[in-house]
Amino acid sequence: MPGGVTVSVRATPKGGRDAIDRIVPTGEGACALKVRVRAAPADGEANDALARVLAKAAGAPPSAVELLQGAAGRLKTFRIAGDPARLAAALEQAVAGQGRKP
Repeated sequence: MPGGVTVSVRATPKGGRDAIDRIVPTGEGACALKVRVRAAPADGEANDALARVLAKAAGAPPSAVELLQGAAGRLKTFRIAGDPARLAAALEQAVAGQGRKP
């Protein structure tokens, strides 16, 4: 798949649900998606769950999501392969949709 987008994520493992919460500042003017997953941060389970949440939000197959940085930390960088405009629009819609939920 050509193109793609790079996404910064602030992970919350054992967060009670699998969902994108909102955009949060990470410092130095950067921002990240705050993503909660039910999985524990053991044996890569939380990273796999994060990849699935991102894939679903972006409308991409899970195989299109790759962890680039931060395997053991809260701040992570993922790459989602595909059409950058379509992926960005889908992620923006996913984040905007979170404001309407309780």
